Amino acid sequence: MPISRLLALIDPEANPAGGVYGLVPQDSVRQLLEVVSQSHNAFIVGGPDTRITYANAGFTSMFGYTLDEVLGRTVSASLSGPHTDMQVVERIKRELKQPGGGRADILLYTKAGRPLWVSVVANPLFDAEGRFNGVVGVLADITLTKMHEVLQYKLLHAMAEELPLAQLMALVCREVERIAPEVVASILAVDAQGQLQPLAGPSLPVELSNAIAGLCIGPAVGSCGTAAWRGDPVTVTDIATDPLWAPFTHLILPYGLLACWSSPIKAHDGRVLGTFAFYYRTRRGPDAFHQRLVDVSLHLCALAMEREEARAHIHHLAFFDALTSLPNRKMLRTKAERAVAEALRSQEPLALLFINIDRFKHVNEEQGHGAGDVLLSEIANRLSLEVRGRDLVGRQAGDEFVAVLTGCSTEEAALAAERLLAAIAAPLVLPSGVTVHPNASVGVAMFPEDGHDFDTLLRQADLAMHQAKHDGRGCLRFFNDAMNRRTLERLSLEADLREALRLGQLQLHYQPQVSGPAGSVLYGVEALARWQHPRRGAVPPDQFIPLAEECGLIDELSRWGLGEACRQMADWRARGVAVPRVAVNLSARNFQNPGLPALVADLLRQHGLCPQDLTLEMTESVVMDTTAGVPATIDAVHALGVHLSLDDFGTGYSSLGYLHRLPIHELKLDKSFVQDLADNAAARALTNTVLRIGDGLDLTVVAEGVETAMQAEFLTARGCRVQQGYLYARPLPADGLEQWLVGRRADTGP
Repeated sequence: MPISRLLALIDPEANPAGGVYGLVPQDSVRQLLEVVSQSHNAFIVGGPDTRITYANAGFTSMFGYTLDEVLGRTVSASLSGPHTDMQVVERIKRELKQPGGGRADILLYTKAGRPLWVSVVANPLFDAEGRFNGVVGVLADITLTKMHEVLQYKLLHAMAEELPLAQLMALVCREVERIAPEVVASILAVDAQGQLQPLAGPSLPVELSNAIAGLCIGPAVGSCGTAAWRGDPVTVTDIATDPLWAPFTHLILPYGLLACWSSPIKAHDGRVLGTFAFYYRTRRGPDAFHQRLVDVSLHLCALAMEREEARAHIHHLAFFDALTSLPNRKMLRTKAERAVAEALRSQEPLALLFINIDRFKHVNEEQGHGAGDVLLSEIANRLSLEVRGRDLVGRQAGDEFVAVLTGCSTEEAALAAERLLAAIAAPLVLPSGVTVHPNASVGVAMFPEDGHDFDTLLRQADLAMHQAKHDGRGCLRFFNDAMNRRTLERLSLEADLREALRLGQLQLHYQPQVSGPAGSVLYGVEALARWQHPRRGAVPPDQFIPLAEECGLIDELSRWGLGEACRQMADWRARGVAVPRVAVNLSARNFQNPGLPALVADLLRQHGLCPQDLTLEMTESVVMDTTAGVPATIDAVHALGVHLSLDDFGTGYSSLGYLHRLPIHELKLDKSFVQDLADNAAARALTNTVLRIGDGLDLTVVAEGVETAMQAEFLTARGCRVQQGYLYARPLPADGLEQWLVGRRADTGP
């Protein structure tokens, strides 16, 4: 705007030849107005109705409006927004009519909608008669200062209110996004393992935050992971093409976030505590305003995060054991009482285990207290690794630990205690080079049978633990006699099973699998383990096989079964007994052993058998097993030429999607379907489906549990070629099978 026009706007009565207000030379006025025109502050002039008649370049730069866009409008109408304090606006209007004018700090809004804190000084103009004739306003951007004040006040107030760190960081993000709505703010923490953990990102998609959680920082881990790694800000103006984001573009680009600028949050000692990031929806980097926003925020974030570190350290000292880092007695009691209360509310069982290290005093006396500390720390670590995430382990005192197992039945408590005893018993090499073999005595009390509060359960478990010590140490005892008897019975059966395996007291019986008219052709036999105990009598397989799974004997049992089946097949081959093949059941645990293919190959070679002589049966649980190496083990067994059979097909696991990829030769139709064929339409429909699946995939279907002629006829009519069950023969010892074969030949003729 020409200086003359501005001069006329300020004082229409001014004499161009003689000066302004009769006192100031015109040249000085022109210099002053030139300064106003070039100032970075916003200068506005309003008429008697306060509507804008002039605005300088600083106004346009600050608010984005040209003079033409605001000409004839009031400042409040042009610059007010959703959070502008209109009471302050009205106060300034009132003060305009008084000498001295008005001043205030107020939140105004730019043309783009960005909020700015502005210091407003409004000076009234009066004519020669003292009448209000207009206003000159000076507006200075104090956003940075005000933002620091507001953020600091809000954050410190929230910290005084003991808000969690995540809520404090969310407050910072929301304040920043309110001031700069074009950004999406995010704050991440870097944990002790160097992994990123989301703290706040109220406008960030939850799925993206979840994907970031647990990422390790590094030289090419997006903007935040890289900034934390380098300790310096990282700007990525185009996520789609920047190599730092190459592994993660599929996570972020679908949300329309195209650029990211991340700055490390540092502690006073220089450690990187986390990162503060701005995401943009356009390809760009930060401007000067964003730089100022982050400069203010980083200090406050570091303050809050360091305070949280200090609080966590104090909390750890107060509630956790300094040696083992387990909950100390105080924290143990608090959490255990809470667990018991929850068990009472939900009516679920709970087990409390009192664990005492056997002969710990000897380690302290013979190896020194340092060695004792090492032993306690290692045992605490072993206990922590063995219990479930929802359970509780704490150090009660000295060499005593307590575990609280929620939702835990008596049988599960016994299994858990045995796992803990086994973990504790692993050898430990002390710093001195001495190897110790620790043991522990465990007492178990059950809620609600043995008590309804923590103190009672603790006392009962303590008594049971002392009973365990009295009975020889290195064992567990239940407080309740009935429970103790059941536990002792299981332990006794386990000991007997170990003894039976060692002494060769187990046997294999063989059940024929037949095909052809009336089952006239022997397809093969299935080997089934039997245990005739000298005192207990016949122990059912459904009792000792699950026990072998639970107590870690299943590998030994399976090795015995495979070896005995191969030995018997070799004997039959040598004597000309016509048994085409033998099928051996293996558990899911066996297929987790990468040595299984080598074991099978050695047994075949040792006994001079062909791979086709042996079929290995696996349950559908093997198919669904996600343990690393299981598919490779299955493929390696198949590569030997050994046939694989899928046992109990259709009884609970959704393995249909895997069938076409599995190298199997057989499906075994579970006997539960066969038994219901006579009076259950669903069983008939499911049987038809399994048979069609087998036919479609060119797999032999073996029907188990065939006991009646009706079942056999139904299956035969629908193309089931191989059947097995009591209709044809019960499981027989080897010599009994040979007699059965002789009898079959006599019945069917030459």
